[in-house]
Amino acid sequence: MSTDATTIVLLGAPGAGKGTQAVTLAEHLGIPHVSSGDLFRYNLSQGTELGKLAKSYMDKGELVPDHVTISMVMDRLQRGVGHDEKGAILDGFPRTLPQAKALDEALAEKGQQLAIVPLIVVSDKEVTERLTARRICRNCGATYHLIYKAPSKEGVCDACGGELYQRDDDSPETVQFRLYTYYKETGPLIGYYYAKDLLVEVNGEQGIAEVQAELRAAVEKAL
Repeated sequence: MSTDATTIVLLGAPGAGKGTQAVTLAEHLGIPHVSSGDLFRYNLSQGTELGKLAKSYMDKGELVPDHVTISMVMDRLQRGVGHDEKGAILDGFPRTLPQAKALDEALAEKGQQLAIVPLIVVSDKEVTERLTARRICRNCGATYHLIYKAPSKEGVCDACGGELYQRDDDSPETVQFRLYTYYKETGPLIGYYYAKDLLVEVNGEQGIAEVQAELRAAVEKAL
């Protein structure tokens, strides 16, 4: 990878629209969108050495150690793009302070550093409304949102007429627990990146296009 690679860490609470914004921003910048969830699924499904190592911990009910996760991330940053790699947008990683420090060290070994860490800010009330309003069709799996993409008839899928239901992880109680976990894990990260003058807050309660425009402006200012 070149020493001027643009590596960005995108932070935001569950329901902040982080994944949607990361994909669009990655396309705009011409760099990969690297999701931690996708990385684990890839390595597990392909049976890579890192995947096997991660599975050995998961099978024992243990958390996958940071050094395994960071190895997956660094492998992805180098895989399939040769020496013209221009960086990546990291989504879902790092989650903890040790992971953030390990990422900095791994990038430093390649003569690189993070360009910017945008934080998509959304209130707890907004997050709860967004996540608890999701509905799934039991029959065809179509996804609806009572605020942004409501079905024509309440509780009925437009596509197949199947029953719409709320997933357990979209219940108010589960959302509150997810927010608690997010603040517990990400609070130290926010302070860490703020101290390094990398953190930039973006208003996540605007429309999707407006959030993207603010994100792009922040990134372009940092480059």
